[in-house]
Amino acid sequence: MRALAVCQDELVIRTLHRVLSGVFDIEFLIESRPLARRLVDDGVAATVADPRRVDSYLRVDLTPNTCVIVEDNGKRGLKRIFSAIRDAGGCLVYALHVGNAPQRRNFEELRSVCPELTHLDLAELLSAPLTTELGRSLTRARVQQYQRYFADADRVLILLHNEPDPDAMAAGLALRNVLRRTRQTAIIGAMEGVTRPENVRMADLLDIQVETITPEELGAFDRIATVDVQPHYFGGLLPRVDLVIDHHPEQPGYTSVFKDIRANYGSTCTILTEHLRAVDANISERTATAMLYAIKSDTLFFARQTNRVDLEAFSYLYPLADAAMIRKMEGAEITLERLEHVTRALAASRLRNRVFSAFIGETSREDLITYTADFLLQVEDVKWTMVSGIVNNQFILSVRNLGYTRNAGEFVKANFGDIGSAGGHRAMAKAVVPMDRFRAKFGDMSGVGISARIGELAEAFLTEGSSRERDRDRETTREGGRLEARTAR
Repeated sequence: MRALAVCQDELVIRTLHRVLSGVFDIEFLIESRPLARRLVDDGVAATVADPRRVDSYLRVDLTPNTCVIVEDNGKRGLKRIFSAIRDAGGCLVYALHVGNAPQRRNFEELRSVCPELTHLDLAELLSAPLTTELGRSLTRARVQQYQRYFADADRVLILLHNEPDPDAMAAGLALRNVLRRTRQTAIIGAMEGVTRPENVRMADLLDIQVETITPEELGAFDRIATVDVQPHYFGGLLPRVDLVIDHHPEQPGYTSVFKDIRANYGSTCTILTEHLRAVDANISERTATAMLYAIKSDTLFFARQTNRVDLEAFSYLYPLADAAMIRKMEGAEITLERLEHVTRALAASRLRNRVFSAFIGETSREDLITYTADFLLQVEDVKWTMVSGIVNNQFILSVRNLGYTRNAGEFVKANFGDIGSAGGHRAMAKAVVPMDRFRAKFGDMSGVGISARIGELAEAFLTEGSSRERDRDRETTREGGRLEARTAR
């Protein structure tokens, strides 16, 4: 797409060129010949012309599809410029205000000449990224203070509230990452442990160890930090607090060396996402999954107190997290129809080596097969689900996994791509095969037989993948040994 910028300020010209040249074929129309010469020498397309004349725009081949940006520095009238652009056929016209904020009467005057005119304010365009970056710099300085203060401590306690919820547990993981600590040097603890089934499931699936701490043990730690809770909650049991990070309203009655309390945030994990990003920390899939689930949980998926930064944190964490694991933790709405299909699947199912294969028979909709596969992925010790059924004389197979092993899309392509449509992603895939082709390849089997056959194919696929990984590891080890030997010689 083509753009024409009518500018006279060199800084504005060079800024627009850098920002827009990757997307637009941009040319500048300016009045100063020496400035034009400097720009052309630097590879910036510039034409010297009077912006108040119609023929100036005809010379640069202005068309109705050309975006025209006119710099407004507040020092000169723009009415004649916009009239000339309009008379030359310009329709996509923008006024870029770079000086003092223009008055309303100027807007109306220009719009009377060019009704399609859109006003842009350079300060407003810059304010969001600039304030974000400056805020990140302040957060970076704050986090580096935490890191230095905790660096010489042998034992650190990250203390959660009683009956820790997803936000507390995920914030504990995140703070340990911020402080550059390990499970051995920074304990995540609570005075009353995790008991609610949904929270126990999260802790088990993500291997989050929350140790039970007694008041007598608190004095054994060199540093104590609280997340998603403030020290007043513990009724004076804490001898001291070094760091408090929380999104609940600030409470009196305690002192802390450092604290970061943001009551307008929807989740403590949102605060810690900013901390991790500020210091360019590497966020593991496990930590990202925990934090993403925590933000969803604490904001009821943005149905209650939510800040713009919660959405930004969610967007940042989403590609780093395991979506299948989150589905396994949170489950899905259960209806009688869905429950019926789950029951049918259990009646013709097979579970071996963490692969759950099931057949639900004939059904009216594909989505019921997909739902059943998602539902069964929540079963303890299940990492792969293979749920099949028949819809309109088509064999439908829905595959789900937790994303840690081989690619589900590769599995369906390898086994069903030759007789039907098959494909998908690493953690989810589908095959659609006419029943006559399915029977021709695999035989006319019962529901239990189909479950067993699909399960066997899955086991063979996963075993083959494990063998390849072992072979690669052995080859890497041998290559490393050869390289070491050559280096020694």
